[in-house]
Formats: sequence, structure tokens, C-alpha cells
Amino acid sequence: MTNNSTRLDHIVLWVADPVAAARFYETAVGLEPIGVAEFAEGKAAFPSVRVNEETILDLAPLTFAARMKMLPGAAESAGHPVNHLCLALPADAFDALRASLEEHGVAVSATDHDLAGARGNATSSFYFRDPDGNVFEARHYDD
Repeated sequence: MTNNSTRLDHIVLWVADPVAAARFYETAVGLEPIGVAEFAEGKAAFPSVRVNEETILDLAPLTFAARMKMLPGAAESAGHPVNHLCLALPADAFDALRASLEEHGVAVSATDHDLAGARGNATSSFYFRDPDGNVFEARHYDD
């Protein structure tokens, strides 16, 4: 990791219950929770989950939407219009994620093949929703 290249740092997801969302991302998706205890103790504005060493998902309470005053119209646009986020995984982690989601009762789509993405065409992919309705695509590429 270097500090001198452009990359995705974080994405903020609006969630009804940040602690429950962090638990979902930890248990069903396998992401590392960050700052959940601090949030629960009122010491942090929201918790996060780590996607990889460079990227996190912030799990912001939907009640914060009204505070989004950094740009005109930001509060009204909170949560819209994102279609989905995509997680690229190694093949074994891709299979493990699908199994974990199904084990946790999360509906998953059929598997697609050869969909275009940042690294070319993916070998396989599927979609799922988190408890707050955010849509994710999981995919893997042949290496």
C-alpha cells in the first residue's frame, strides 16, 4: 500500500441499526468490524467494517442523513442513487461467502458468468442484499 496513488478509501452505507449491520457484515459476509464497542458506548459516530487493508465500509445511522450539510441537497440525496457495490474475492472466499450468506438465510441471486468489471470479465458473480436493502455483487476473477 502506498499513500501516493488514487484508490477507493471508504463507502458510507446508511443503516437502521449500525451494531446489527456490523454483526451482519462480520458473521454473514466475513468482514472485520471496527469501532463497534466505541459506537455502542457513544464514543464514535458510527462503526465500520474492513473490506481490505485499504478500504472500509462506514455504517452510518440513517438518522444522520439530516446532518449532511456539506453540499446543497446532500441530505435529500443520502442513500441515493447507488445501484450496488461489488466485492471482488478469491475463488475460495467467493464460494465461502455464498455458503455463509445462505447459512444466514440471506437470499442470493443465480450465478452469472463473464460480467465486465474493473479487472476485465469476472469468472462468476452473484448478488445479495444486506438487512438495510443495500445491494452487493460478489465476484471472482481467474488469476
